[in-house]
Amino acid sequence: MTNLNRLTPIEAAHQFVNEHFPNCKGALLAGSVVRGEATEKSDLDIVIFDKNLRTSYRESLIEYGWHIEVFAHNLTSYKQFFKMDYERARPSMPKMVSEGIVLKDDGIIESIKKEANDLLHNGPQEWSEETINTKRYFLSDALDDFIGSTNRSEELFIASALAELLSEFVLRTNRQWIGTSKWVYRSLKDYDEEFANQFVKAFDIFYKTGNKGQVIELADNVLQPFGGKLFDGFSLGKR
Repeated sequence: MTNLNRLTPIEAAHQFVNEHFPNCKGALLAGSVVRGEATEKSDLDIVIFDKNLRTSYRESLIEYGWHIEVFAHNLTSYKQFFKMDYERARPSMPKMVSEGIVLKDDGIIESIKKEANDLLHNGPQEWSEETINTKRYFLSDALDDFIGSTNRSEELFIASALAELLSEFVLRTNRQWIGTSKWVYRSLKDYDEEFANQFVKAFDIFYKTGNKGQVIELADNVLQPFGGKLFDGFSLGKR
């Protein structure tokens, strides 16, 4: 951290809660500072549980020398976010609650953390065969675009789409949580560190040299247990 005069994350979080939410029933500090992954640009993710709030909301502030992201809930609204995160297989709120350091607790945090931990442990809903085939088709389509393209500018964007589809397919067919941005790699690493490194290496080689070979091989290996690429006979919405 470059600002040596600012409060520590815990000090700043405690002060923020005491000043802005003195009557809340519980508060947690989550995010990269809790995981030991903070950078100069990291912010403080603070989850608030306040029975007086009519609705949940998110707010961004700068106080005490820190960028602060507030995730404010009443004592039931967080459940809807747990449900939405479960359905999209991206457990943002459950992860924050699970990993969060307790800033304040009037006897509610243990049960909420248990809800989050149970959800994370059970994993996302299993994909149906229909969903697998649909995802397999679109992954195959992106792979064929990638193989066939000779336009470097277009290839860069095709590769980006392919990486997202491929990571989602691997994780969801193995009932693992997915993520976006930096959480794509973190999710892959949580699932299988060796595969995550192979994934990164394949795309890194393509971006540096234009060689598509390892990306194609990786995608073919992922699709192979499900019957390989899918085109002939696929339909969507036909009655």
